[in-house]
Amino acid sequence: MNIALFTDTYLPEINGVATSTANLRQTLMAHGHNVLLVTTNPFSDEVTYEDGIIRIPGIEAKKLYGYRLTSFYSSEAMKYVAAFRPEVIHCQTDIGVGIFGLLAAKRLRVGLIYTFHTMIEDYAYYVTKGHFDRFARHTVRWFYRAKSNQFTEFIAPSEKIKDYLRAIGIDKTIPVIPTGIEFSRFDPEKENKERTAELKKKFGISPKEKVILCLGRIAKEKSIDVLLRGYANFLKKGEPFPTRFVVTGFGPAEEELKELAVHLGIQDKVVFTGKCDPSETQDYYHLGDYFVSASVTETQGLTFMEAMAAHLVVLARYDDNLVGTIQDGATGFFFFDEKDFDEKLRKVLTMDEASKKRVISSALKVIDVYSMERFYNNVIEVYERVRKKNW
Repeated sequence: MNIALFTDTYLPEINGVATSTANLRQTLMAHGHNVLLVTTNPFSDEVTYEDGIIRIPGIEAKKLYGYRLTSFYSSEAMKYVAAFRPEVIHCQTDIGVGIFGLLAAKRLRVGLIYTFHTMIEDYAYYVTKGHFDRFARHTVRWFYRAKSNQFTEFIAPSEKIKDYLRAIGIDKTIPVIPTGIEFSRFDPEKENKERTAELKKKFGISPKEKVILCLGRIAKEKSIDVLLRGYANFLKKGEPFPTRFVVTGFGPAEEELKELAVHLGIQDKVVFTGKCDPSETQDYYHLGDYFVSASVTETQGLTFMEAMAAHLVVLARYDDNLVGTIQDGATGFFFFDEKDFDEKLRKVLTMDEASKKRVISSALKVIDVYSMERFYNNVIEVYERVRKKNW
């Protein structure tokens, strides 16, 4: 099948949508499908076409993690898309390239699928700066209701997203398909121990220190400030053994969080590594011993599953969306606020080895449903159904 994927973000950018789209492209190609990817161009001010990827230049939105905003249509890129003759078009994002995908589907008269990766309402403050927030959220909901009739089907990566889409009035077919992850690359048996030692030396982490890892975008909606305040409370009461809090990633809140660490007096215990290349993500998981997150804006939580695959014990802020993956006390642990984080972190750190192994073993069984093969089978079923609707 000829499948065209449209996304405003892709590798080497680091975020859940870029990773999810890369995994989708990889598994489709591995199963013999022809895949054309249309995305933004961080390398050139021209439209380029190489190795099945069309890149369209745009303006960098620095406050949005460096995302690039492109025009809604490119006649040059459209020539490549038309020549490819897609049988289905699958959009991963909403604006720029995402709208281009919608226009291309109309022009070529092929089925259009949209995966709702991001709770856009949770990002409204980047535009409103806290003003007219309720109006902005209503506008987002109106936008999706109006847009829904232009898609043949939606895909929700979690039940939480499906429930949200139903709640705002979208009645299209919405299969729930969690993004597939190539878990094997995170397996501790594949750890490059020399690389781990190199990273610890680079960031001044002692071999005796246990690493509490937070990995992902550094932004307001990720609530990393909750983790830092909770960690400061934990340190005040004394550590059971030496620890170091490591934040890997980049984003608009990085400097603010560094200042918060200084204000809390824990700057010597917190390391900001900066962003890592997507091909090296597993090295940073192998650097860690425990994985923590306070975000409640995830659509499915790819980093949680990656951390589990890397055999890290996960401590996450409670979110309905994570209930299927994290079973408190069995596959990981939940906390509710910065005060609770202190107590739960101490509990996690002082687990005996047998209990720790049981949690890790249970977590590995749970994430099996997110295998690439299951992901492929679920997605291709949608593609076949959408293609038949447009014969």
